[in-house]
Amino acid sequence: MALERFMVSKEYMGTARTLLRIAKNMTDQAMADRLKALADDYERRGRKAGHSESAKALTSLDRRGAESRPRAARSS
Repeated sequence: MALERFMVSKEYMGTARTLLRIAKNMTDQAMADRLKALADDYERRGRKAGHSESAKALTSLDRRGAESRPRAARSS
């Protein structure tokens, strides 16, 4: 499941790069601006997905660590 989330953020970033590359070659400036805005949105979503993945991984590791510690050590 974590791999799937990683792939989602990677795909967002790849799509953003593609949109920016296409926008640079556009002759219609209005369309280029729209593609750049869309690329910015994909980059934002990719970063958000990446941060979400990191937070979930840390939470999972913290839970595993708490479960493996003896009860007396957990309270400190």
